[in-house]
Amino acid sequence: MTADVSLRAWGLEKSYVVQSIRTQALSEVSLALHPGELSLISGPSGCGKSTLLSLLSGLSRPDRGEVRAFGTDLCALDDAARDAFRLVHCGFIFQGYNLFPALDALEQVQLVLDYCGIPHEVGRRAAARVLDMVGLGRRQHLRPAELSGGEKQRVAIARAIVKRPRLLFADEPTSALDSVNGAIVTDLLREIAHRSGTIVVCVSHDPRLIARADRVFEMEDGRLRRDSRGASRYGATETCP
Repeated sequence: MTADVSLRAWGLEKSYVVQSIRTQALSEVSLALHPGELSLISGPSGCGKSTLLSLLSGLSRPDRGEVRAFGTDLCALDDAARDAFRLVHCGFIFQGYNLFPALDALEQVQLVLDYCGIPHEVGRRAAARVLDMVGLGRRQHLRPAELSGGEKQRVAIARAIVKRPRLLFADEPTSALDSVNGAIVTDLLREIAHRSGTIVVCVSHDPRLIARADRVFEMEDGRLRRDSRGASRYGATETCP
């Protein structure tokens, strides 16, 4: 295995049965993701993007294949061990923000560190620093109802990165945002990958993300059809067989 590859999947297959009808969501998907890159999984609705994200993050298991992160075979772990792995190593950003209505922005972010056992005052200072980093230092006292959509997503990003995860997964992080806020969030995700060495993986149709990603995986009918590296960084394009 290449030394700088920290997340790798081999031969992933996944199907679902709904009302006695089996649908093949993924077929023989293999890929390797690198630290310090913003990678985008793109493709039409129903092509398997979100299923692949779920398998890569250990939220679910494949029917066949393997996912290995930092030397750990996620498919070999039981549910409790996979939960523990995600708590330590993974951050998640969702399209719907998933914020708690009664908590202000600072409390939303600090809550993650409380779960990790970080002392209260230490966690509070860390949460304030990360909110300042995403441009919300002066808005940290506000609750979700008092924030714009772009600000809510930046709170969600701050919450996801405050524990300094090695893996950051984002499912349609800009789809509900206008052009200005979508560009802000896109640039934040790219900066997080480049500055912290985090593996950032997004599922999105957003052309702003496609243009800014270091790598784009194009999917169709449950298969990986193309793996393109950003020309500005690598000057090359790879096509999957």
